[in-house]
Order: sequence, then C-alpha cells, then structure tokens
Amino acid sequence: MVNELVGTGRHWVLGITGASGSVYGVRLAEELLDYGFTVNLVISNAGWRVLKEEMDFDASSRESELERRFGGRSGRLIYHPVADIGASIASGSFRAEGMIVAPCSMGTLSSIAHGSSDNLMTRAADVMLKESRPLVIVPRETPLHAIHLENMLKLSRLGVKMVPAMPAFYQRPRTLEEIVDFLVGKVLDTVGIPHNLFKRWGEES
Repeated sequence: MVNELVGTGRHWVLGITGASGSVYGVRLAEELLDYGFTVNLVISNAGWRVLKEEMDFDASSRESELERRFGGRSGRLIYHPVADIGASIASGSFRAEGMIVAPCSMGTLSSIAHGSSDNLMTRAADVMLKESRPLVIVPRETPLHAIHLENMLKLSRLGVKMVPAMPAFYQRPRTLEEIVDFLVGKVLDTVGIPHNLFKRWGEES
C-alpha cells in the first residue's frame, strides 16, 4: 500500500498544455495530491481549451473548477496563471522537487528546448534545467517530424526525461482508465514516486 503522506510538505510543478491527452495531466495531479504533495499547477490557454473539449472542464471559472475537481485530497493544489511570470515557481530560489509537463505540445517542447521563457510554464521548465532539477516531459503528437525529434534529443541530452504518451498492453488493460494509469505510473516511476497504478511484468495478479 502506497503511503498517502509520502509527499507531505514537498512541491511539484505540473504543466498541462494544449496537446490532446489532458487526462494524463489530470490523473497525475490526482495522484500527486493523494500522496500528499503540493502541486503547483500551470495550464496554458490552449490547455484550458483542450480540458474543456476532452474532459468538460469549465474554463470560464478556472479556480473554482479546479477546486471542484481536485479539492478534498491529502495534498494542496496551487494554481498559477500561465501569464504570471512573477509567480514563485519562476524563481530558482523556490524549492521544488521537479516538474512534469503532461501532456506536452510540440510548441511548448520547442520553447523549452530553445530556452524561450515566454510564459510561466516555459520559465518554470527553464528553472528546472538551470537548477539541475528533474524535468519530465510527456510528448503527445503523431506522426513526429524531424524538428520534433531533434528537440526531444536536445532535451534528453540535457537530462530531461521523455515519457511519450505510448500505451502498453502486456498488462491487458480492459478500460481507458487502466491505459491512462499505466502512463501515469511510468511518469511516477521516472521521478521515484511509489505507486500501485499497474501490474508490473512478472508480478502475480
């Protein structure tokens, strides 16, 4: 059983962009909060559009919608508007365990790869790079062209972990939720957070 208070007092930054697959970011937020972490959430304007289209989020009342969706969990959610370049997470002096961008659009990926800190999400990612803190990106696009791949390679060489939104089927998922949980579990594995989201290869049922 995962200790629900494993993250008490520790901060993670979570970015949700306008790539399809907003459910990945939502599930990550739920898991991190359930483990007691403080989640500093940044959602791009396009991310809000996709949350509305894919998950029926009310983008017209953002903070109250986040409270409705994520309130009552063990951890604390702090919402930072993407235009607030002066937010705490924009500074390297802010102590965060790391940052996850899930899902990550190719536009945001490109901005991070080229150091273009033109909004809070890309600035926070730049802080992770300059402070040598964990940065995990969940790219979601298909097919990929050479520029996409070159940007991923550039960031990988800087130590950024790439966890593409690619499902696996050896655990024989029966629902969409199980497919999503597999990817979320792989992200948590990458940053060393224990979980029980999927059965591992070789484990008994």
